Amino acid sequence: MPEELLMPTNKHKRKASAHSNPKAVKNVKSSGLLTLHPKFFAFVGLLFVALGLYLLAFESQNNAMFGFAMLSLITGVVATIYVNFAVPKKK
Repeated sequence: MPEELLMPTNKHKRKASAHSNPKAVKNVKSSGLLTLHPKFFAFVGLLFVALGLYLLAFESQNNAMFGFAMLSLITGVVATIYVNFAVPKKK
């Protein structure tokens, strides 16, 4: 068989980057409360951690205070980690 029939006539391949614009996606800002005030939410999370440690160390004789201390610790740790992941990193 002749090679002209097996080979496609258009040998030029399209670049994938020509169809997508990655800079347009990076410039989109989320308008959430957390991204507007990340330092405040990090401070609140650390405040919950400190409150939980205080309650655990000095006020944990009561079962209710122990439970409140654990809830405060968990809430503070989750809030602080969430702030660190949700805030966009600057390059």
